[in-house]
Amino acid sequence: MIYNLLSVLILIVCALLILIVLVQNSKGGGLASNFQSSNQFMGVRKTTDFLEKSTWTLAIALMSFCVIGSLTIPRGTETERSIIEDQIENVVDPTAIPTFPSATPDEGGSPDVNPQ
Repeated sequence: MIYNLLSVLILIVCALLILIVLVQNSKGGGLASNFQSSNQFMGVRKTTDFLEKSTWTLAIALMSFCVIGSLTIPRGTETERSIIEDQIENVVDPTAIPTFPSATPDEGGSPDVNPQ
């Protein structure tokens, strides 16, 4: 249950991190370059600070969720075995020579059902 919840959270954080990184521009443009006027609520500097802080926050959250998720992976008991392990142990040796019956049913050993 916890593992499934963490998996969903990891996917959400990944999607948000992708969007935040795509909004940023490494040359100083991106979303921050669209806010050129001085009467904006968030100026250019505050937008880049917000994007940088959100990138670091999402990256730390992603790492934390991955570590916690790896600790909560559901593991089977030792007595429970997989189908593949059973097939590996029960495999037939391909180099073994098959043994066929040496006597045919007509040659002997079994009495005739309809004696003449």
